[in-house]
Amino acid sequence: MSTEQAPAPAAAAAPAAAASVPETHLAKLTARLADITARAGHGEMWGVELSASDHAPTQVILQKFLRANNGDVAAAEKQLAAALEWRKKVNPAALVAEAFDRTKFGDLGFVTTHRDAAGKETVITWNIYGSVKNNKATFGDVQEFIKWRAALMELSLQQLHLNDIKEPIAEGADAADQHQMLQVHDYQSVSFFRMDPDVKAASKETIQIFSMAYPELLAHKYFVNVPAIMGWMFGAMKLFLAPATLRKFHPMTSGTTLATELKGIVASLPKEYGGQGPSVKEGLTVALKNVVVEKEEVPAEAGEAPVAAVSDSKVPEEHKPEAHKLEDDKPVEETKPAAAVVDAVVDAGVDKAEVEGKAEETKPATEAAQAADKETAP
Repeated sequence: MSTEQAPAPAAAAAPAAAASVPETHLAKLTARLADITARAGHGEMWGVELSASDHAPTQVILQKFLRANNGDVAAAEKQLAAALEWRKKVNPAALVAEAFDRTKFGDLGFVTTHRDAAGKETVITWNIYGSVKNNKATFGDVQEFIKWRAALMELSLQQLHLNDIKEPIAEGADAADQHQMLQVHDYQSVSFFRMDPDVKAASKETIQIFSMAYPELLAHKYFVNVPAIMGWMFGAMKLFLAPATLRKFHPMTSGTTLATELKGIVASLPKEYGGQGPSVKEGLTVALKNVVVEKEEVPAEAGEAPVAAVSDSKVPEEHKPEAHKLEDDKPVEETKPAAAVVDAVVDAGVDKAEVEGKAEETKPATEAAQAADKETAP
């Protein structure tokens, strides 16, 4: 009698394939961080010691560099490395404690912090370009100007308290970034029709450095006391800037209009700008010192008496030759730094890739801006 063969046991079910989770741009850049800091020989950014671990302040900083490069990991890595190398060389965090010449930079920059009814803080960096008394003194030494401007930026960064961040920014280009500041450029009494070569040189280098070293730190940028006649320049910006970037720029013919844009902090906004708070000059600023200019002995030519060369800024007005010219021969007043279309691109959160990629196609608009003397340092 045949026996029925027992059925073969059922094969064990194969384990379910693990869900494939795509590696994010942030994860890729984080994985490269150790190599980046090692090559740069520096691991500090904006007062934060960068860490490849799950460190929220580091993640926020990396996200900013990614956003500045439209999520391109390789480009973000390149920019981050350059920024770290620059910080190692310049040590901008230490510049906050350095004292700068009061005659060159006094009343030119301030930082204020404001709290709204909900307790949210808003940090504002103020650039008061109408306070420049002598273009040559303020902008003539480009590296000195950049150091002063970096010191002001680092002072602003301190008010953001980046080391206290607990959560990274949500993924996605449209996710809100709460770790940004506002910037106000005040052009009261500034000429818009000439361009001083010292201003232009300082502007060009500052734009290059700040777009590299301080990406995605400005939420909005306000240009106040800008003559209405210059409104066309901001219209020209539409030709070469993305809509998302343009939304960050706010030109205003009056400084007091600022209060209508920042209604939540009117109670503490400086009174010069339509608020109810103390003057902007009571805000934080970099350390300043009085610098004594020594007289320089000029070797006398044969048969001539020795002459002491003195800085023009130290000569009393009544002793300057210009003060004695006839009314019809009155010299043109020295031009102060003009407002900028290109300036608007600097540290207002414009991504680095966009600035570089648009260079050629924006040439006509940029040339128009330069023709109207519109390049100014941030």
